[in-house]
Amino acid sequence: MSYFFSTPVDIDIVLEDGDDRQMVDMKTEKNRREKAPLYKDGESVKGAVTIRPKDGKRLEHTGIKVQFIGTIEMFFDRGNHYEFLSLGQELAAPGDLQHPQTFEFNFKNVEKQYESYSGINVRLRYFVRVTVSRRMADVIREKDIWVYSYRIPPEMNSSIKMDVGIEDCLHIEFEYSKSKYHLKDVIVGRIYFLLVRLKIKHMELSIIRRETTGAAPNQYNESETLVRFEIMDGSPSRGETIPIRLFLGGFDLTPTFREVNKKYSTRYYLSLVLIDEGKHLSITMSTNVKRQVLTSSRCTKVLQAIRNRAVSPSTRNCCQCGPANTDRGSSSARESADSSGMRM
Repeated sequence: MSYFFSTPVDIDIVLEDGDDRQMVDMKTEKNRREKAPLYKDGESVKGAVTIRPKDGKRLEHTGIKVQFIGTIEMFFDRGNHYEFLSLGQELAAPGDLQHPQTFEFNFKNVEKQYESYSGINVRLRYFVRVTVSRRMADVIREKDIWVYSYRIPPEMNSSIKMDVGIEDCLHIEFEYSKSKYHLKDVIVGRIYFLLVRLKIKHMELSIIRRETTGAAPNQYNESETLVRFEIMDGSPSRGETIPIRLFLGGFDLTPTFREVNKKYSTRYYLSLVLIDEGKHLSITMSTNVKRQVLTSSRCTKVLQAIRNRAVSPSTRNCCQCGPANTDRGSSSARESADSSGMRM
């Protein structure tokens, strides 16, 4: 039975400089992990395809082509893949193959406007696809790459300062040093207790990623807590200050994505939770952390790539991010956060 379902050829896709590039651990279907070479916007994607007929048999085909494709896959709508990028090259005209043959391909200076992403309900992927067309079933092989996008940091990055609480029970003020963060940044802030009439047991700080897919009315929201840690144990006194210092480099974060191809968004929140002695949630405060998609190491790589490979300057100005805002707090605090920098 396996004879009828086996493919008559082996197809190998080898990317040029693939072994010399940084490899990214990506999640594929069924939660499997694979390594993919890292590319940037404006870089060429080139390599070679080797096709080997099995058992020395002659293979008749109606054409061989290679494509470079960018697609968005919704896991709840598996029948539809949304292609936002499709480039193709013909490798061979209709004919036959009896011996292994290698074909080279080169997609020059490809604009990769979005960053690769693998989330809960959606995946954005770039891949090379080789198709051997036949009168019966086509033979298809794919090889994924991973794409990072970069952006120059904003000139303005104002702090976030708000006071919230429960009337006559709790009044606290919290402040973060800035409203945008890069992927290796440090969140520095403080929490100041102005009024404490609750028997607080402890306080936690969490980073939450919220993924929104689809469009109304068929819109799905999924949240996952990436990290949760305790920053205070025991009941605080009035006038007490709790410092915050959170290093982001140790967590599996992505950039903040906003309406990518009008298909999905990804936002990050800092959630501050106070729990009283009865183990009841007293109050949760979330502030939307829009992180700048630039780290010093990435910036160095991009500038070096521009010098050495003449990469398009658009490499430095891609992905999507946005100014911070807050779910709760005064309107003045929200206006201050929203005016802190241009939208990404």
